[in-house]
Amino acid sequence: MLLALDIGNTNVTVGVFDNGSLRATWRFSTDVARLADEYGVLMTSLLTHEGIEMSDISEAVMGSVVPDLDPVFEAVCNRYFGVRPLVVGTGVRTGLRIVYDSPRDVGVDRVADAVAAIHLYGPPPMVIVDLGTGTVFDGISKEGDYLGGAIAPGLGIATEALFQRAAKLHRVELVRPKSAIGRNTGEAVQSGIVFGFVGLVEGIVGRFKQELGPDTKVIGTGGYANLIARETDVIDEVNVDLTLEGLRIIFDMNRGRDDVQPD
Repeated sequence: MLLALDIGNTNVTVGVFDNGSLRATWRFSTDVARLADEYGVLMTSLLTHEGIEMSDISEAVMGSVVPDLDPVFEAVCNRYFGVRPLVVGTGVRTGLRIVYDSPRDVGVDRVADAVAAIHLYGPPPMVIVDLGTGTVFDGISKEGDYLGGAIAPGLGIATEALFQRAAKLHRVELVRPKSAIGRNTGEAVQSGIVFGFVGLVEGIVGRFKQELGPDTKVIGTGGYANLIARETDVIDEVNVDLTLEGLRIIFDMNRGRDDVQPD
């Protein structure tokens, strides 16, 4: 089985693939102060609960946007699963041509999302909308090149900032309000956040399509993808495990390569 690790700024997402199929996933909070043994115990407990033994894991791949945690999770893979992970980064084959001004600035998660979207939902052009910590839009040309994108605050960050700066506003659950016109403060906040981000997604996607073409497919991912996709028809597909799928595809591209070294 293949262990896939997506180490993000807010959450660490763990997936286990069995013969190319995603068998199970887990998410837990990112904490740079947590030690390798703490993460190791947590992960082995989650796998055991799913009926997966440590010895079942024969390979691993990881993508990270938190450099401080790279050696931590490499140690977890080595000590608890006895495998050396493929760390996706410079020198790792992805099959994706990046025409960003500075290709090294493109996060591993964005690369993995693009690879997965092309393989699973291609052919391009396409837009990937990642509704997570940030609201990230990635544009893929009809030639399959990664062009760049747009980055805005995520729903969670925007909402938390609002609550912190407005003393009389209380925290509310991020769900669809009964109507656009909120009849109380809680509903008004829900309307502004949920429908406001729907408008953001529709507006940015519309501008991307002006540059990429009207036949552009739009793929949604991230923790808030389903919430927003239910309120708009601009998102064609939702796959909350898109990054994990991309890591698996990249791993398969590099399987058996001895020259790949972790960054």
